[in-house]
Amino acid sequence: MRHILLLAFGVLIVCGCNNNQSRSDKAPQSITKTDSTTDWALLPFKKLDSVNPILQPGNGNFTDPIRKTKTLWEEKDVFNPAIVQKDGKIYMLYRAQDKIGKPGGTSRIGLAVSTDAVHFTRMPAPVLYPDNDLYKKLEWEGGCEDPRVVEDSLGTYYMTYTAFDGQIARLLEATSKDLQHWTKHGSVFAKAYNGKYAKLWSKSGSIVSAYKDGQPIAVKINGKYWMYWGDTQIWCAYSDNLLDWTPVEMKAGEHSPVKLRSQALDMPDLKIVLPTREGKFDSDLVESGPPAMLTDKGIRLIYNSRNMREYGDKSLPDGTYTAAQVLFDKNDPTKIIKRMNTWFMRPEKPYEITGQVNQVCFLEGLTQFRNVWYLYYGTGDSKIAVAASR
Repeated sequence: MRHILLLAFGVLIVCGCNNNQSRSDKAPQSITKTDSTTDWALLPFKKLDSVNPILQPGNGNFTDPIRKTKTLWEEKDVFNPAIVQKDGKIYMLYRAQDKIGKPGGTSRIGLAVSTDAVHFTRMPAPVLYPDNDLYKKLEWEGGCEDPRVVEDSLGTYYMTYTAFDGQIARLLEATSKDLQHWTKHGSVFAKAYNGKYAKLWSKSGSIVSAYKDGQPIAVKINGKYWMYWGDTQIWCAYSDNLLDWTPVEMKAGEHSPVKLRSQALDMPDLKIVLPTREGKFDSDLVESGPPAMLTDKGIRLIYNSRNMREYGDKSLPDGTYTAAQVLFDKNDPTKIIKRMNTWFMRPEKPYEITGQVNQVCFLEGLTQFRNVWYLYYGTGDSKIAVAASR
């Protein structure tokens, strides 16, 4: 989400967000086809009101290696979690903010563990944070944000996360064997096109995976790993090793399906695989959710979106983050097969409507645990909640 559910098909649910996204001057134009059928989508979900929000700001205290002082690293807000299932437990890697860093608090990644998918015990210190290392200039003092985690076939975990220096957000990656000790690898785009995309705004890396026993395991398609990314439009990238990613650019004769805007103006050559849509809930931005899921019918991506009433859905307040789903061709990850015509989740609870950013549900973590699908999301950029599908 940016720095910073609803009634559909008879289901109530929600979304998450960022508030530093700049607005477009004109309504984006889309030529993407949609499909009103949803037999391919993962539905329905119902918010677990009896336990939500499942995680709120805490009093965790650690010595910050840069300030060299004790820091209440999660006292301001917690939101936008990644989910890993391991050894019969659910591990949540979540974004937490302190009250000191600028702008809006320094973000770090915390770790919490659950044996029932809804009640979590958190670790006292963050597991990924800005440090006096090679990546300090990218991460300080905005921090490390919005993780998404997949596993490879050998048991290594890959986390895509956003580094924010206070001015520019960049998509970085880290690896771990135990979810507690992480090795940073820097920009995911550092080796592509002479590093030109590594210098530009990039976020929200959702790696295509097969969900095995509820855990996303990265898989290759046509000999490559694939990742959806972006938080204005959604783009695509491919990799041989899950660390070095090459963004997909347009071929000769291809044209953008929308008017480029804000940070996207710096990336006119990129192939947009999921554009915003005029007149709909996803009119202002679209952004990747949990790791994309490879299924028999295609690649299912749950995505977050933001609305602006001027050129979007006039039934939703300005800035509302809702969530929907799209299905890509399993042999061509850049080709849309089906896309929901409406959201399946929107802010409706007080803690979703009001927060650091209002009107936000931001979906980022997904797992199947004991035959139930659990979808974890940030609310108002302030707390964490969960919805379930049985």
